Amino acid sequence: MRKINTTRFGEIEVEEKSIVTFEHGIPAFEDEREFAIIPYDEESPYMYMQSVSTPELAFLMTDPFVFFPDYTFELDDANMEALGVTNDGDVLVCSLITIPPTGVKNMTTNLLAPIVINQSNMKARQVVLEKTNYTTKHRLFPEKEE
Repeated sequence: MRKINTTRFGEIEVEEKSIVTFEHGIPAFEDEREFAIIPYDEESPYMYMQSVSTPELAFLMTDPFVFFPDYTFELDDANMEALGVTNDGDVLVCSLITIPPTGVKNMTTNLLAPIVINQSNMKARQVVLEKTNYTTKHRLFPEKEE
């Protein structure tokens, strides 16, 4: 177990196996290499990716397939190799969520640059997809037609 100080959760203990490592950090946070994955709750498609070293840095993420069942992309050989993926079943795909000032109903998720985690070794990368129509701002809850 490892103790982590967080702004959102206070001091928490997490299992080493729930800590993912980004070899090169993530874009705009290159110095942040280790994050604990904290489920929102057992029934929820949401989770937090809490920095191990920076208490105030936590990202809200989701399983994009819950909201976008047709979401699909191919992980290229370079990313597969960097993550050490030998079994496709070990790959966990998450997408970062933005909650705008207008509230939860307008939340968006970044399908252009998913977080890809190899659950067998807990290596992770944010992968920017190429040649795709995905964007950084897909609404989780589309506006209802009047």
